[in-house]
Amino acid sequence: MLARYNLDMTKVVEAIYTGGILEPLEQLELPEKQRVRLIVQPIDGAAKPDADREAAMERLRAGIASMNFRLTGPLPTRDELHERF
Repeated sequence: MLARYNLDMTKVVEAIYTGGILEPLEQLELPEKQRVRLIVQPIDGAAKPDADREAAMERLRAGIASMNFRLTGPLPTRDELHERF
């Protein structure tokens, strides 16, 4: 039975990227010149999720540390904060 595609159908297919071309690992029953939407998610050789998360946290911490958020005066009172809105 051939798979049929329509606007409501989504199929997840693995592919290999070689020489600038994505090659599906299974036959796609699509008409020639059919436009599709690709969401690329590496599945081989990718860094461990924990390592990715730790690297992202380090970048976040470095970004926060480089920001210059310094108090330059007294804190507003509750009434002053209420009046601002």
